[in-house]
Amino acid sequence: MHDTERPRIAAVILAGGLGRRMGGVDKGLIEYRGRPLIEWALDTLVQQADSLVISANRNLERYAAYGHRVLPDTLPDFPGPLAGVLAALESVMADWLLVTPCDTPHLPPDFAARLLEVARQNDVPLAVAADATRSHHSSFIVRTDQRDNLAAFLARGERAVRHWQAGLASTTVVFDNACFANFNQPQDLPKT
Repeated sequence: MHDTERPRIAAVILAGGLGRRMGGVDKGLIEYRGRPLIEWALDTLVQQADSLVISANRNLERYAAYGHRVLPDTLPDFPGPLAGVLAALESVMADWLLVTPCDTPHLPPDFAARLLEVARQNDVPLAVAADATRSHHSSFIVRTDQRDNLAAFLARGERAVRHWQAGLASTTVVFDNACFANFNQPQDLPKT
């Protein structure tokens, strides 16, 4: 797959969780430096993808107000982020799907390009973002032809992102540590 034509990239921002560690608050709508977290991701990714969708299961109208399709999970009982990935894979028309959670406001402007380039160089369907200390399994690019593979994984009752990724040929792309500062608990949010 080393053709000269640039593949089409769709992006999904994962905002469909229950926010348990945040006291049940919808993380994408939490204010960070005067703006909801979802806006930070949108501003970065709209420049990097041919189309963009938001995976959300609450506050659908608020997310829709940003002008992008909002996709609730197609699976019951909030089975985790992969349900949002599957909903996106089932609805986008692209060669690759760029995935990131809504609580990573400092993604680099070349996030999609670098992940795609390394995946294509290695001829693998998956490239996972990492920093110097660890992989960030919820930030990745995957070929959309992996939809059936993911559907089968979820149908078996599996849920862990890293376990699904372990079953695919993949590569890792290292970014600066600051790119993945995310907010999982109230104390993670800066006080300023």
